[in-house]
Amino acid sequence: MLKLKLVAKEFAADTQGATAIEYGLIAALISLVVAISTATIGTSLVALFQRIADLFA
Repeated sequence: MLKLKLVAKEFAADTQGATAIEYGLIAALISLVVAISTATIGTSLVALFQRIADLFA
């Protein structure tokens, strides 16, 4: 029983897995921001190029 308590205590003190999860969440958030930004900028660029094309037409 003492060994089980020791293993449980060591498991609770281990933060290496939590750090990896935090880095994963940060990477996912950055990816989401990049995807949304790209979609928004892409729409704006299409409109800009369309206006330029209309000027030449």
